[in-house]
Amino acid sequence: MRALVQRVSAASVTVVDPPAGDQPGERRVVGEIGAGLCAFVGVTHDDGPEQADRLADRLAGLRIMDDEDGVMNRSVVDVGGAVLVVSQFTLYGDASKGRRPTWSAAARPEHAEPLVERVVDGLRERGLEVATGRFRADMVVDIRNEGPATLMLEV
Repeated sequence: MRALVQRVSAASVTVVDPPAGDQPGERRVVGEIGAGLCAFVGVTHDDGPEQADRLADRLAGLRIMDDEDGVMNRSVVDVGGAVLVVSQFTLYGDASKGRRPTWSAAARPEHAEPLVERVVDGLRERGLEVATGRFRADMVVDIRNEGPATLMLEV
């Protein structure tokens, strides 16, 4: 599993519903947080529950939040922050052989969705407020990256 993690002052996910007849699609905010982390999570074929549990632990304990001296020394748990988790199959895109990426390393939604949900559950078990995007939906993610601080985690 991979997670692209950003420290944020706020983040939200808006879903664009498909149009119905001659009506345009409706936009709805489905997940929103204040200060904390935005984690884009990707799953590959051989990931399982062990990787999901490890990722939840790493996200909860990642020390990229500022302490009282302005040093990245505290975790999102330490500061009482929140986490926005957004599934992101494109983290396993491969553009090494040309200009058009292949997605063959990304797990199918049937495999990936329960593992992303397990990450979310693991974060909630650690006392964190967690918001999410929607699997298989067109999403617009608004992020106010603070710092900026962005890291790639791989478990």
